[in-house]
Amino acid sequence: MDVDVVVIGAGPAGENVAGRAVRGGLSAAVVEEHLAGGECSYYACIPSKALLRPMELAAEVSRVPGLSTGPVDVAAVLARRDEAISGLDDSGQVEWVEKLPAALVRGRGRLTGPREVEVTAADGTVTRLRARHAVVLATGSVPVVPGIPGLAQARPWFNREATTVRQVPERLVVLGGGVVACEMAQALHALGARETTLLVRGGLLGRMEPFAGELLADSLRKSGIDLRTGVSVERVERPVDGGPVTVRLSDGSAVEADELLVATGREAAVGDVGLESVGLAAEGPVEVDDSMRVPGFDWLYAVGDVNGRNLLTHMGKYQARVCGDVIVARAAGEPDDGPALRDSADGRGAPQVVFTDPQAASVGLTAQAARDQGMDVRVVDYDMASVAGAYLLGDGYVGRARMVVDESRKVPVGVTFVGPGVGELLHAATIAVTAEVPLEKLWHAVPSFPAVSEVWLRLLEEYGL
Repeated sequence: MDVDVVVIGAGPAGENVAGRAVRGGLSAAVVEEHLAGGECSYYACIPSKALLRPMELAAEVSRVPGLSTGPVDVAAVLARRDEAISGLDDSGQVEWVEKLPAALVRGRGRLTGPREVEVTAADGTVTRLRARHAVVLATGSVPVVPGIPGLAQARPWFNREATTVRQVPERLVVLGGGVVACEMAQALHALGARETTLLVRGGLLGRMEPFAGELLADSLRKSGIDLRTGVSVERVERPVDGGPVTVRLSDGSAVEADELLVATGREAAVGDVGLESVGLAAEGPVEVDDSMRVPGFDWLYAVGDVNGRNLLTHMGKYQARVCGDVIVARAAGEPDDGPALRDSADGRGAPQVVFTDPQAASVGLTAQAARDQGMDVRVVDYDMASVAGAYLLGDGYVGRARMVVDESRKVPVGVTFVGPGVGELLHAATIAVTAEVPLEKLWHAVPSFPAVSEVWLRLLEEYGL
């Protein structure tokens, strides 16, 4: 089959590349071995937020005098999660791809030469595709499996098992301190994992401002989660015929649980993609330039987690829009160097929300990252509980805001919010950081009263405007 663009991977990034290519008048084929819609739709962003939402609502209600909640209906929560992930049925996503229109080819796709992709279906049938203009790798990422003795044999959970859980274990050990570890520890604890232990070598949310992890740690401990920082796992043991898992730690202690969730990061999924067939090392992430093209090739691109720039769904979709439009421009012989045809957002610091209670939301650079880049930095902090709108959300509101300012230009280069529901504040910060809005201009962006967004005014006042 000959088409203009072949995309390997039908996750959000791959789907968006195909969509932009078709919108520009090109034909496309999308290859997917598992589920169209990708990890985010079935095993990550969507199911995890469906599991976290009841916990978030219960926390909000608990802060408002005169309201109370009953026990969590775990079966109803899991049923709602199943609805959110379409029962792991991707027919809706398949229909979306086909209506672009684009061809969806089922099977494992791998490069076999320049512009050539071979797809092997589950039954062994082989389909060969040839791209006239571009092949795009959008294969995503897979969990990192630490080389801990006994871990692989202990049959641990990873994100897929946690987000599609059928029966919540009463005793759960979570290994890791990043987003997946924190979100799923809190969600599963609220849904019935009464004894939840979170094991972290360093601190929580290490890529954000330090106070984000500190405030979240306080919340986790108050909820009854046993958070242990500064420890590492020496060995994992589990009987061959099943039963409890024992996790032995560097401090000499041990934790026994019904299940062990490993959430220690992810790595580019490049196994058996065929990179070596075109002279590339069979390892990831796949290096790309700001047009998402692999250096040295005029036809090979990589978007999303597989290029390692930012392992976030929305950033993969952003890269895909850039990539698809670049492919269309180059296919038509048109200029391909306009501002919209280059990725400039990844380097500024991608927006991200951690949907725990409290939420942690950030965009741009942390104070330390800005200093490391040689910026003359001024840091402005504000207690979000002091904002009138936060008080009205209930008693016990805990939150903090930080604005990192490049003093040479008087523009914000990083913003972090921690507090209940602060994810909805983030896009304003994303606009301010991405557009490099001068503080004297932000001063005239008047926040509504009494909304939590009044924190913007308070940050500017703290700065001295």
